[in-house]
Amino acid sequence: MQKIPHTPTPNTGAMQGMHALAPTAMEKAAPTSPDVARLRHFVQQLAALVESAPPEPELLERGSALLGALVAHDDWLPTAYAQPNPERYQQFLLHADALGRFSVVSFVWGPGQATPIHDHTVWGLIGMLRGAEDSQAYARTADGRWAPDGAPHRLQPGQVEAVSPTIGDVHRVSNAVDGQTSISIHVYGANIGAVQRSVYLEDGTRKPFISGYSNSTLPNIWDLSKNPAPSA
Repeated sequence: MQKIPHTPTPNTGAMQGMHALAPTAMEKAAPTSPDVARLRHFVQQLAALVESAPPEPELLERGSALLGALVAHDDWLPTAYAQPNPERYQQFLLHADALGRFSVVSFVWGPGQATPIHDHTVWGLIGMLRGAEDSQAYARTADGRWAPDGAPHRLQPGQVEAVSPTIGDVHRVSNAVDGQTSISIHVYGANIGAVQRSVYLEDGTRKPFISGYSNSTLPNIWDLSKNPAPSA
């Protein structure tokens, strides 16, 4: 896992450095009228990037900038895809590429909720929208166990983290804010809810899983009827 540094520009939501100060939007309120055009624009830009098939380091860097610009604003996520569940964290699919090249997912973390140690098997980008989350990387030891790899780091609103099998793919994520829901926007290089992945116990035990999604309907980001194209 890594944060990919780049030079931020005003209002772009560019990814913050490892030791950047937390943005003042830590306690952003949920928008009352979601501007889904932001999500549509992000999906269009990401599709164009993926279509150009750049090398993975370039894909992660440019994709991080796009995701950073999206999570710099908290006025676009529909309320239905921001609802916590007291039993477990939620994974709401926001968009799945028709060719299976990427997916965009809203992860909603209730207070105290966390993942097990797990992998992804594909590249991924995590952008913090609301609240904060802690990510602890894990590495396999010589005897086959999984042990923490370095100190956990905290993702704040506007910041983006990258994962992939080439740069670090196994971690555990938890809501970092006591008594508050946190939301992160994840992008993966596949329809992640249909990918067979693994969770791990620290003793090295591996358990395959397919995550699926928490929702059965998608946000309609393609309805342009309120802003129709001019007639010929």
